[in-house]
Amino acid sequence: MFINRCYEKDNSGTNMNNMVNDVNTCPYCQQCCCQPIMECPQERVCHREMCYEVPHIIPINTRIVNHHIYKHTYQPMYTCTMEDEVCNVYDQCGGNF
Repeated sequence: MFINRCYEKDNSGTNMNNMVNDVNTCPYCQQCCCQPIMECPQERVCHREMCYEVPHIIPINTRIVNHHIYKHTYQPMYTCTMEDEVCNVYDQCGGNF
């Protein structure tokens, strides 16, 4: 079934515009209507941007290094020792000592 739109007025003055009729029942469309013409297809491109939030987990380890520093200091500690030497002297005198 082929549907046409008629764009004429009939004798009574009724507007036939936008009336949908079958090609066999429309008296005004027999000589004025043609088969539809297929045009080249058109393409409409719609660019869409979708924004995603992607969470990243970054493990952060805190490493504590304790440095034990020993500073060696030297303090003199004075000591004193005493030695006694005995020396015996014998005179050549006449006593029986």
